[in-house]
Amino acid sequence: MLNNDAPPISWPGSMAAERRVLDHQLKLHRWARNEPDRRFSDVFNLICDRATLLVAWERVSGNQGARTAGVDGVTRYHIEERLGVIPLLEELRSSLRDGSFTALPVKQAVIPKKNGRVRYLGIPTLRDRVAQMALKLILEPIFEVDFYPSSYGYRPGRRAQDAIAEIHHCTSRPSHYEWVIEGDIKACFDNVDHHVLMGLVAERIKDRKALRLVTSFLRAGVVELHGGLAETLTGTPQGGVVSPLLANIYLTVLDRHFARIWDTEMTPAWREAARCPGTCLCRCRARSPCPGWSCW
Repeated sequence: MLNNDAPPISWPGSMAAERRVLDHQLKLHRWARNEPDRRFSDVFNLICDRATLLVAWERVSGNQGARTAGVDGVTRYHIEERLGVIPLLEELRSSLRDGSFTALPVKQAVIPKKNGRVRYLGIPTLRDRVAQMALKLILEPIFEVDFYPSSYGYRPGRRAQDAIAEIHHCTSRPSHYEWVIEGDIKACFDNVDHHVLMGLVAERIKDRKALRLVTSFLRAGVVELHGGLAETLTGTPQGGVVSPLLANIYLTVLDRHFARIWDTEMTPAWREAARCPGTCLCRCRARSPCPGWSCW
């Protein structure tokens, strides 16, 4: 039970927190861009920073999904009206810093698809969504440097609509691209190999506490519709705040492969004729038609 009578602790205001987080993000992005081989060793303290957690709360609570509870039954209303936002964030910060934080299993939900099939989502608890958002706020500026122009979806300023516009641009020019080949990675989120993913995350992050936090979310488990608990030995649950970022990190290997083929096997004359360098691949993970569980 959170103690609403605890003495007040100095937390920044919303605007000050936003400015501080943005400053951290700009520095991380600049360092990652200027040092392509740099592995960041001290990002966990930024994740636990009060400003980061406050911004994370505001991002999560401002989403419709905040009205949907995870396995603990806690919604935004419960926190704001009964528990208190600052006590929740202070307790979360303390558990992260002392290593006692454990991600709770996600609650399984089903979304019907137009083709008659269903898509399974995993709904984290609101506390875990805040922790995931804090993780995303700090890791995203680092990995954005390494993402390719061919990658769209779940990225700042690079929506699914931008991918469509890019395809239209390249196919509407005479004597350039004449074919569009559409492919799909079957159950992409479900089949992510945790060992491979963590290896890719570790290419940029060597802070063990941050890596353990990522692993904690990956291995949290799922409370299925019938009430059973299933292990999550592979995959990143759709519905998790940090899952799209992790999926983009994972799929960057595909972008890297296509870029290498473009640079080494396409003749300069062909590339000059195409005049669309780097757009031989246009990868996008479109947002699911979700009625409010997700928080990105």
